[in-house]
Amino acid sequence: MATLPDIAPTYGISKRSKPNVRIAQFGSGYEQRTTFGLNQNPKTWDMTWENLSETDADTLENFLNARAGVETFEWTPPDDTTEYIWVCSEWSKELTNPNISTVTATFRQVFEP
Repeated sequence: MATLPDIAPTYGISKRSKPNVRIAQFGSGYEQRTTFGLNQNPKTWDMTWENLSETDADTLENFLNARAGVETFEWTPPDDTTEYIWVCSEWSKELTNPNISTVTATFRQVFEP
């Protein structure tokens, strides 16, 4: 499995959690909640790499293009020491100056055997 190129993101990145929860609502506002599935709390990271050289921006974009939201890759989030499996189905590249670019991407954690 491929590993994300070692190009450090710009801080200001954000992590989101959306636990997979099933809710049963009853009369009088009463409800019961339960988690659903084995891996019920996947993470999503919104990443930004600012002021990249054109070479680094192309390396990152080529890596993401090669997987095109289908193939997974390994990456260790900055607040963790464990490598997890991710997909990236949305990214963009902005040419901010000659030979300088900004790349943004959204990584979604997936679970595979």
